[in-house]
Amino acid sequence: MDITFRRLLPSDTEPLVRFLTGESWPFHSVGEVDGDTARLWIAEGRFESGENRSFWILSGAEPVGVVRLMDLADDTPLFDLRLRAGHRGRGIGREAVTWLTRYLFEEFPHVHRIEGTTRQDNHPMRRVFLRCGYAKEAHYRDAWPSQDGTLHDSVGYAILRRDWRTGRVTLPQWNDEPVDRGPTR
Repeated sequence: MDITFRRLLPSDTEPLVRFLTGESWPFHSVGEVDGDTARLWIAEGRFESGENRSFWILSGAEPVGVVRLMDLADDTPLFDLRLRAGHRGRGIGREAVTWLTRYLFEEFPHVHRIEGTTRQDNHPMRRVFLRCGYAKEAHYRDAWPSQDGTLHDSVGYAILRRDWRTGRVTLPQWNDEPVDRGPTR
């Protein structure tokens, strides 16, 4: 599948609204987006501003997804990835994360690391993170409420510029807790 990326333009407002409202987003905090909410997000600069950039993921001329890059003035930007349901499971997520990682490290010399978070039960996205060289750095219990009130664990991943350059993943020091001296109550 030939995938390309194109930055969102001001003229993309209505196509972006249709994209956001035309799908269900089960692993996003707002799973069902209505038109008013989508237009508010766009007007607030959530997709395009000094701190945010967004790109269509295109298969030919068809938009199959959106990549949103956030906190671009920071040394640790975040990203959001949305793929249309009919295009999930085809390797596009991996291609998008590979692309956005290279884009951020090449276009923003001050970027030291890139972070992304997903729900624990989003196994396809978790595999994408690992296949793209991201290391699991955090696991937050009951941190992601779904629309029905169910609490899910949230899992955080990141890639360091040095790991991206070398192609080697350095893992966090997980066993660095101080010696347990008993309860502090």
